[in-house]
Amino acid sequence: MEFPSFDHLNVWSACANMRVWTLFLLLLVLESDVVFSGSDYLVGLGSYDITGPAADVNMMGYANTGQIASGIHFRLRARVFIVAEPEGNRVVFVNLDACMASQIVKIKLIERLKARYGDLYTEKNVAISGIHTHAGPGGYLQYVVYIITSFGFVHQSFEVIVDGIEKSIIQAHENLRPGSIFVNKGELLEAGVNRSPSAYLNNPAAERRKYNYNVDKEMTLLKFVDDEWGPVGSFNWFPTHGTSMSRTNSLISGDNKGAAARFMEDWFEQKGFERMDSAVFEDNGLSRKISNIIPSLHDNHHELLELATSFQSPSGRPATKTSSVSKRVRSAHRKVDKPRFVSAFCQSNCGDVSPNVLGAFCIDTGLPCDFNHSTCEGKNELCYSRGPGYPDEFESTRIIGERQFRKAVDLFNAADEEIEGEIDFRHAYIDLSQLEVTISDQGDSEVVKTCPAAMGFAFAAGTTDGPGAFDFQQGDDKGNPFWKLVRDLLKTPTKEQIDCHRPKPILLDTGEMKMPYDWAPSILPIQILRIGQLFILSVPGEFTTMAGRRLRDAVKMVLTGEEDFEFEDIHIVIAGLTNTYSQYITTHEEYQVQRYEGASTLYGPHTLSAYIQEFKKLAEALIHSEPVEPGPLPPDLLEKQISLLPPVVVDGTPLGVKFGDVCADVPHNSTFKSGDMVTASFWSACPRNDLMTEGTFALVEFLQEKDAWIPAYDDDDFCLRYKWSRPSKLSTRSKATLEWRIPQGVTPGVYRLSHFGAAKGLFGSINHFTGSSTAFIVA
Repeated sequence: MEFPSFDHLNVWSACANMRVWTLFLLLLVLESDVVFSGSDYLVGLGSYDITGPAADVNMMGYANTGQIASGIHFRLRARVFIVAEPEGNRVVFVNLDACMASQIVKIKLIERLKARYGDLYTEKNVAISGIHTHAGPGGYLQYVVYIITSFGFVHQSFEVIVDGIEKSIIQAHENLRPGSIFVNKGELLEAGVNRSPSAYLNNPAAERRKYNYNVDKEMTLLKFVDDEWGPVGSFNWFPTHGTSMSRTNSLISGDNKGAAARFMEDWFEQKGFERMDSAVFEDNGLSRKISNIIPSLHDNHHELLELATSFQSPSGRPATKTSSVSKRVRSAHRKVDKPRFVSAFCQSNCGDVSPNVLGAFCIDTGLPCDFNHSTCEGKNELCYSRGPGYPDEFESTRIIGERQFRKAVDLFNAADEEIEGEIDFRHAYIDLSQLEVTISDQGDSEVVKTCPAAMGFAFAAGTTDGPGAFDFQQGDDKGNPFWKLVRDLLKTPTKEQIDCHRPKPILLDTGEMKMPYDWAPSILPIQILRIGQLFILSVPGEFTTMAGRRLRDAVKMVLTGEEDFEFEDIHIVIAGLTNTYSQYITTHEEYQVQRYEGASTLYGPHTLSAYIQEFKKLAEALIHSEPVEPGPLPPDLLEKQISLLPPVVVDGTPLGVKFGDVCADVPHNSTFKSGDMVTASFWSACPRNDLMTEGTFALVEFLQEKDAWIPAYDDDDFCLRYKWSRPSKLSTRSKATLEWRIPQGVTPGVYRLSHFGAAKGLFGSINHFTGSSTAFIVA
C-alpha cells in the first residue's frame, strides 16, 4: 500500500478543514432566523417626531369642529426608507402618522431637499403617504375645504411635519449602507370590514365572485436587512381606516396603525429577531419589560413602602429645554453604533374599510342600522360602528393595532423572497378637472371627461365611523331643496357641472370655488416606485376596495404583458393618501349608489377610469425606460393662507403656586398592581409653547437603588396618557393630568409620575418647568 506524500496530506487536510468549516457555516445559517445574502442595494431608514400642537387645534379627519386636541395618547412619527442602487437610481418612501399627505408639505419639503442634496431627491422619486389617523392636528393642507374646521392654516402643524420628514430623510440618507430587502405577504382577518356593503354589491356579480371578501385582507411587508447589522426595519401595506379612535376623542394618537408601529418597534428592541413569543402580548398592547432596562433591587414590601414614603411630591421647578428630550425612554442616541429599528404600517385602498369590525348599530335601540342608508329611523346621527373593544375606543385601537402587528411579525420572521432588480420611478401631474378618458367596452370605445371637483349631499352624512349631522343621508342621489338654497349662497353649480357629476347631487361645488383661494385641488400627482419586483402605486386619495383591485390589475396587465419583462411574479401595492389629498375614488358602479364614498369622489363618475388610464401610461413608460410628460405644476398657495387660530398670550397659575406643582396627587402610601390606573394632575401651561419634539410631556419614573430615578414610560407609550385642560378658553390657567394604566409584567418597585412643560410669560419668554408626584409602589 502506498502512503500519500506530505504534499498530498496537506491538500487532503486543507480539503477536510474546508468541509468542516462549510458544514459549520451551513449549520449556523440553518439555526439562525437571519437570511444572509449578497446585496445590490444601499438601504437606509429614519424616523422623527411629528406630533405637533397638543392643544387648541382641530383634528384632521372627521371634520368635527368640536374635536379639539387636548393632550397626547401617544406620539406621531414620520418613518422613511431609502433604497438606492450604488451607482444608479434611488427611491424614498415616507410614511406619516398623519391623516393624509399634503401638497404644500411636499412642495416645501422638495425645496429643502434640493437645497441640501441638489437633484438627488425630487418630487419624482419621493413619495409621502399618510396612515389616515383621524386623531392628529389639522391645518397643514393648503386647500380651503380641508382647513375650515381648523380655523384656517396652522403654521405650527405644517412646520413640524415638514421638519420631521426632512430630518427623517436626513437620517435615512446618512444611514445608507449595503443591504438586502425581502418581501412577504399574507392574509389578515378581523382587522377591517366594509362600511358601505350596499355600494360594493352594485359592482358586477362576476367581478365580485373573483374575491373571497368584500375588503382586501392581504398585507404585504418589506423586511430591510443591513449586511452587517442584520434587520433594521420593515414597512407593510394593509387597508383599514384610522378610525378606531372616535370623533369625540381629543388626544393625539396614531390610531391603530400608529399603535401597531409602536408595538413592533418595541417588540424588536426587546426580542431582536427571535421568533415571536406569546408572552410579549399583554393587556395594554406590548408591555415593554422594565426589567430589560433596569434591574429590580426591591423585593420587600415594607422596605418599599418606607422608601416610597420618603419621596413626597416636590414643588414645581425650572427645567432646561433639553430636559424633556433627555428623559425620553427611546433615546435616539442610546445606540450610537446602530440606528434604531424602524417599522411602518402604511395605508392602502382603505376607502370603504372600517376597523370597527363588530358592525354598525343604533345607539338608541341597539339594533343594526339600515343597510342601504346607515340610518336609524331616518337619522344618520344615531348610527355608529363598533370596534372590537366596544365601548372602549382605546381598547379597540389596541386590538386592531395588535392584529396588524401580529401579522407583520409573522411575515417578518418568515420573509425569504429577496427583492432583486432595478430601481426606477415615474411621476406625472394630471389635471383631473378636465381630463379626457377613453373607455372601452366589448370592443367599442367612448371618450368621456372628468369634472371639476364637487362633493355630494351624502358627503355631509358622514360614515358609520363618524356620522354627520342634520338630515343628510348616505345613498342620497337627489338632494334637499333647503340645502341647495344654502349651497347656492356659496356657489351655484352650472348645468354642465350638474350633468357631469350625475347622479351625484352637488352640495359643494368646490372645484369652482376660488375665494379666498382654491377650495379643492385640480392638479394631482400620480407616481410609481419600482424596487425590483415590487411596484408601489402612489395615489392621492382613498381608493375603495374594488377600485384598488381594478387599478392593481390594470397596472399588472401592463407590466406582465411584456415579453421581455424579467419577473413573472410581481408585487403591486397601493400606497393611499400619498403626495396630496383628493378624497375618495370609487368604481363607476359604486358611484351610482352615492354612499359617502361616492359622494366624496370629487371628479365625477369616471374618476377611477381616469386614474387607470394615466397609471397605465406610467407603467408603460417605466417598462420601456421612456420619459413621461411632467404635466402642469400644482399651485403653491402658502403665501395666501389665512390663519385664524389665536396665539397663546400668556400662561399663569394661582397665587403662591408654581408651574409644575401637583394639584391632585397620587394618594400617599399607595400600592398599585397591573391593570390599575394611576393619576396625578399638575399646574401646567399650554403645550403649544413648546411641542417637546423628540421629548415628552409625561413620564413614569422608576426608583433605582435609593436616589436615582430612571425613565420607564413616556408619552410615546400606549399605556400613558397626557391630558391637558383649562377651565375656559380665555383662562391663562391650565392643568396637565397624567394617567398611567399599569401594564402586565411591570417590574415591582417604587414609581412616580413626572410632567414637563413650558410656560409663556407676559413678554413672550418661554420658561420650561417640571414637576413630580408623590412616589408609589407597584407590587
